[in-house]
Amino acid sequence: MNIFLKKKPKIGLAFGGGGARGMSHIGVLKAFEEYGLKFDYVCGTSVGSIIGAAYASGKKWDELYDIAKSLKVKDIRTNKVFFMPSKTDGIESLMTDTLGDINVEDLKTPFSAVAVDIKTTKEVCISHGNLSKAVAGSCCVPGIFQPVEFGDRLLCDGGLQNTIPANIPRYFGCDFVIAVDCNSTRTYGTDSTKVLDVLGCTIRTLMKSNAVKGYLCADVMIATDNKRFKSTELKGIDEMVEEGYRNAIDLMPQIIKIFQGRVRKKKLKDFDKDEIEFI
Repeated sequence: MNIFLKKKPKIGLAFGGGGARGMSHIGVLKAFEEYGLKFDYVCGTSVGSIIGAAYASGKKWDELYDIAKSLKVKDIRTNKVFFMPSKTDGIESLMTDTLGDINVEDLKTPFSAVAVDIKTTKEVCISHGNLSKAVAGSCCVPGIFQPVEFGDRLLCDGGLQNTIPANIPRYFGCDFVIAVDCNSTRTYGTDSTKVLDVLGCTIRTLMKSNAVKGYLCADVMIATDNKRFKSTELKGIDEMVEEGYRNAIDLMPQIIKIFQGRVRKKKLKDFDKDEIEFI
């Protein structure tokens, strides 16, 4: 029996979350462009939804790089009061100014943004509806941003349930999935007993278990070490772009085999599909 696909494989791309560290996603896109790789479906969580939506719209890596270089934190987090959560109007304006006032289904390549409805605690995979609202909901880190109203839902950051959504493309018929983890060093310990340090370590540990699903479902995981960069600061963009580019180039032989259909298709069970709301 031939273990390889006889037809052109359908390949999905999943971008993970990680705040400002997601700038390394741009370098990954640069590598894909150099090799002429085209994906059939794209999804993203948090900052991955911003990059994923832009890619699905047809934006090139250098266009995204120029936008990233001009961004300031105040453009994203518009509330000047430090301890008060900001509205997501900055994220929504970024998406509208960059891609237009469009719906998710208007993008050139099929795309989904992953968020969580805090009313039900369910993961929400958004493939229809206002794009800027969908992306804002996916990026809505609790405590940093106010939840986003999307129909009768209250959306928060998709990373609460699925920080690297490599399982999602398979629900849309993809044979293979390339995933990008821009925050592969998300978990590190502390020798401090201070409350905030312990709380931070606890959250990082929970996020690590959240990311395991992404690694299990991806055929190739492009994992970028961005520990030296802060997820809350837009500094080091050039270095992050180069890091993502280099990591993607290193894995390109494996990725090319997938595009050529020369890799065994994974047999995976659904990962809590009943717990995901597809809209």
